[in-house]
Amino acid sequence: MFEKLGEIESRYNIIAEEINDPATIADQANWQKLMKEHSGLTPIVEKYREYVKAQASYEESKEMLNESLDDEMRLLVKEELNTSKEDMERCAEELKVLLLPKDPNDDKNVIVEIRGGAGGDEAALFASDLHRMYSRFAERSRWKVEVLSVNENDLGGIKEISFMITGRGAYSRLKYESGVHRVQRIPTTESSGRIHTSTVTVAVLPEAEEVDVQLDMNDVRVDVFRSGGNGGQSVNTTDSAVRVTHAPTGIVVSCQDEKSQLKNKEKALKILRARIYEKELEQRHKEESAARKMQVGTGDRSEKIRTYNFPQSRVTDHRVNKTVHRLEQFLDGDIEEMTETLITSAQAELLKSSEQ
Repeated sequence: MFEKLGEIESRYNIIAEEINDPATIADQANWQKLMKEHSGLTPIVEKYREYVKAQASYEESKEMLNESLDDEMRLLVKEELNTSKEDMERCAEELKVLLLPKDPNDDKNVIVEIRGGAGGDEAALFASDLHRMYSRFAERSRWKVEVLSVNENDLGGIKEISFMITGRGAYSRLKYESGVHRVQRIPTTESSGRIHTSTVTVAVLPEAEEVDVQLDMNDVRVDVFRSGGNGGQSVNTTDSAVRVTHAPTGIVVSCQDEKSQLKNKEKALKILRARIYEKELEQRHKEESAARKMQVGTGDRSEKIRTYNFPQSRVTDHRVNKTVHRLEQFLDGDIEEMTETLITSAQAELLKSSEQ
């Protein structure tokens, strides 16, 4: 590991010189590529240098113990020796995590799809709650949110919605949100005060660039139709709504939010690319899972991952057995503690599998 870290530091030093070279700066594409690599290596190199410093302190304290010291000085040196050893061990563990293979999609923007499942109107209302939760989390993270497609019901709930979250590291923070989210609460329409259970499905897809998915437009059928809304509202007099169908996979995407047919087509193709890319990722994950059983982040949409219990004001994630008793704040976008736990758990599993 430390031989590899030495090589990483050498590469880091070379890049640091190159990014300050006027000739490199003039080539903006290459400069940005080097800056991205430099940024990715920085936390590893900083932690490695911290380790080297602790190691030097440890060796120095060891040598001093061989010298003739009075009791008080010897005690101080032993304390320094123990502190340096603890720092070395801590840095070594942190370096193991930093050296884990990175998900190439981690820095990407995401397309989040939320669909009401079992529970009818109540599921649609909870889908609306989850959309707000992720939007608030994005605001806290200073990310941008753009609705791509939405289908609402008469009660203000959401039957299904697709929206994009744009921001560095969005996929790395949200990828473990894919799955079935279950809600337990008393619906406003329930007169007897009986608790109902409903489900909502969430899919988090990394945004797929054209280089990620080679989309042959000969395989895509584009249909246009007149969009419509609740109670006859938002009905266009032109055929601006767009439905795209990808023949090889059978994936169908409809968009009717924009008045422009061209904009609806662009949004539909963006979602289509992400779904095709997700399909390819899913296949890859299945192959990886066969080799090593990953308990977190399977991305399986049918997997029940979390329960939101309103009477008890609690949120429980079943994959990591974590419960938080502040449901209101959680639904207001304060989900950082849960996402951190999921990321840490996934890293621990990767570590375990890499050591086997």
